Amino acid sequence: MISRYTLPKMGKIWTDENRFRIMMEIEIAVCEALSNLGEIPRSALIKIKRKARFNLARIKKIESKVHHDVIAFVSSLSESVGKEGRYIHLGLTSSDILDTALAVQMIEAIDILIEDLENLSRTLKKRAIKHKNTIMVGRTHGVHAEPTTFGLKLALWYQETLRNLERLRRAREVIGVGKISGAVGTYAHVNPKVELYVCKKLRLKPAPISTQIIQRDRHAEYLSLLALVAASLEKFALEIRNLQRTEILEVEEYFSPTQKGSSAMPHKKNPITCERICGLARLVRSNGLASLENIPLWHERDITHSSVERVIIPDSTILLDYMLQKFENIVRRLVVYPQNMKKNLEKSKNAIFSQRVLLGLVKKGLSREKAYELTQRNAMRAWKESSEYRELLKKDKEVGKYLTKREIDACFDLNYYLRYVNIIFKRLKL
Repeated sequence: MISRYTLPKMGKIWTDENRFRIMMEIEIAVCEALSNLGEIPRSALIKIKRKARFNLARIKKIESKVHHDVIAFVSSLSESVGKEGRYIHLGLTSSDILDTALAVQMIEAIDILIEDLENLSRTLKKRAIKHKNTIMVGRTHGVHAEPTTFGLKLALWYQETLRNLERLRRAREVIGVGKISGAVGTYAHVNPKVELYVCKKLRLKPAPISTQIIQRDRHAEYLSLLALVAASLEKFALEIRNLQRTEILEVEEYFSPTQKGSSAMPHKKNPITCERICGLARLVRSNGLASLENIPLWHERDITHSSVERVIIPDSTILLDYMLQKFENIVRRLVVYPQNMKKNLEKSKNAIFSQRVLLGLVKKGLSREKAYELTQRNAMRAWKESSEYRELLKKDKEVGKYLTKREIDACFDLNYYLRYVNIIFKRLKL
């Protein structure tokens, strides 16, 4: 079961307790700024800072009557202070508090996701180095192509994970803005200096311009990037699922001694966590789409985005945190079968070396078309007859006019295909 209680660190960010705590911090910071500007008495600020509290039960009771969560919150906060509570929320609109608090929550959440990605990148790097020279067949369209290594596959994932890290760091900057600019963003009842003070205290940047809300293209970019990370995880997990198929079985999710794979079939070991990641990626992607639909609102604001965000932002961050932690564990404990990789590579009867033969014939003066014809016809025979491709080439008199048996043998050297692996790893600083 996945819930906000599954991952306490991330789930705690999205609790009412944390949201109202941040909102109270913002309201007090506004009062500090107003006091600095001489707009409220210093004595009132001292009392507000000393006595301001909120009560979740009281907020819910008030909200049941007024049907407005921010009014209920402000009322509860003001009650705790007494008559000086009248200075709380002075000149503000609800979204000044809600959007600024949401920015703080989203930064708290993305910091956890960045940490998750850093952990995953370290694990991928370690395993890529270990399997740098673990030879396997590369596949295009699901069909054997040419030799590669499992380390290169993991290095590819490592590099993509680093790109995702950079994307989330940029998203942190995009979403890290607050606004204290009033009902339509004109600062009609609140000095812009208040916004500067509050945002600096919260380590946010002031939105250069806003309406009643911070514009939702920022939130859409944030959620779209979370969806992109989820799509990468799905891509990685899907590859593991394919490589775990019985007919391939080159890698396998760790299967504990007490684990059961099927209620009916005791022999089963299924890639269930990879499948779970692939399924959850659909949810994170769909939330990204919903965030795009939150961008167009009526005039200076309506609230069609609000109800959606209360679901999609917590859910996407919680889901992605879960997915990243699960996939890091999968990679760290992944069972690798080099012997099966070697066995599968040989299933083509060496037809996977056809391009080297093709290029060898071209270098001998044949047209590419003629060289392709000679190479392909023997490759097709190897597939059809389950015959050794190299031997078919040696028996082909037309091929023999251009390539000696020794030259044919040279075309089947695995090291030739992998001679630049070290250069690729050096590029990636692995």
